[in-house]
This record gives sequence, structure tokens and C-alpha cells, in this order.
Amino acid sequence: MTLDIIRHPHLAGTQHGFFARGGGASSGVYKGLNCGFGSSDQKEIVQINRARAAAAVGVAPDHLVGVHQVHSAKAVVIEKPADQGEEADAMVTATKGIALGILTADCQPVLFCDTLAGVIGAAHAGWKGALDGVLDATVAQMESLGATRANIAAVIGPSISQRNYEVGPEFRDRFLSVDAGFARFFLQGNGDRFQFDLPAFGLHKLKQLGVGQAAWTGNCTYSDPDRFFSYRRSVHQKQADYGRLIAVVSL
Repeated sequence: MTLDIIRHPHLAGTQHGFFARGGGASSGVYKGLNCGFGSSDQKEIVQINRARAAAAVGVAPDHLVGVHQVHSAKAVVIEKPADQGEEADAMVTATKGIALGILTADCQPVLFCDTLAGVIGAAHAGWKGALDGVLDATVAQMESLGATRANIAAVIGPSISQRNYEVGPEFRDRFLSVDAGFARFFLQGNGDRFQFDLPAFGLHKLKQLGVGQAAWTGNCTYSDPDRFFSYRRSVHQKQADYGRLIAVVSL
């Protein structure tokens, strides 16, 4: 089966893709391209899936690198394929032939590039990481390698949309304690519940950072089960586990 890859013109000049479920070797609740070793899927099958994603961006499987994602605001510089696995939620590199891979299942996968400087980045930006500054840290690390904010393009891939992201009042209060203006990212829901717009918040943060171009692909992970994995949907459906999508960028 052909891989289902979402690409974006802002990232032209890179090899990249937000990979959906299509074209993978996994089965059951992981059916499709599950790329997460943190799932309970068979490790050998996950390796096959990751190798397919690596091939799609033109790198060897061992040159598709990742970090141990922990919902932090930490971004690290990758200089060689061995520089991976530490606790962080974003990576940047200026090394050709390395692909940066971020795993998500509702959180925002964000791919970055400054093609003039030859610098790329990838971030896992859930609500906590986005609020705490993981996008800020990614841009700062790209600058450390020679990137310029005005030349950086950033694209948010498939993420949970506002209509499917219900949160409680304590969640909203946490955002408003940082900036009362963040209230605009919440719509009143049923009772004391709110609907949070994670991609809009991510775009706001990116624009605040002064990147030259920022966009969301517009895909909702929760509402399209045939195409995307979703942690929240798996919980609502009382599934034992869930697959992980991968977003990849390479020079």
C-alpha cells in the first residue's frame, strides 16, 4: 500500500512529510504506519514502519533520529545519528542526511526549516510544551546553527482540533495565569467545560516568535480514525493502546 504523506509548500526545499496511517505494516488498534516504540506494538513491525518513513525522505533507517519525548520545553542539537534518545521534545540540525522524527497522536508535530541557512527543526508541541516554550526553544536552537527567524518556515501537522478538545476550568486557568489574552483560544462548552484550540495557540506562538511563515495543515487527528491515530479517541473508545504518527524533516 502507498504511504499517505501530507506535505506543505512552506517546507519546500526539504525532504519532509507528516505521515498518516496509510501504508504501514501494523494491525489491530495499530493498523497502519505506527512508528512508536512506546506503544505495545511488535518492535519489529514498528521498525518496518519507521524504515518506510525514512525511505520516503531519502535516508537510511538508522539516520531517522528521535528523542525521548516527555512534554518538556527542551530542544537539542543533533550533529550525527547517534545524538538521539535523550529526554527532550524538539531537535534541530544542520547536518545533511539526518532526518528528524517527531511522534504524536493528537499533540502538534511542528516541522521547521530555514533553507537559506541549511537548518531544520522538529518539535512535539502538546499543550504543556507549547505553553512552556518548546517552540521558542526550537527557534533559539536553530538560530544557534545560523538560522534567521525571518527565514524560518514552520508547519503544524495533524493535531486535535478545537471541536474535539474538551478541557476543564483548571486547564483554562493555567493558560490565563500566564496571559489573560489566551482566553481567546477557548470556547465555552457544556457546563464548566471548554473547547481548546491547540493549533491556533501553536500558530500564535510561532507568529510571536517572528518566524517568516507559519501554517497548520488543517487535519484533525481525532475526527478521522481511518487516517490518523488519536490518543483521546482511543481513551473514549476504551482501547487498550494507540498508534503513533510520525512527522519527519530532512535536508
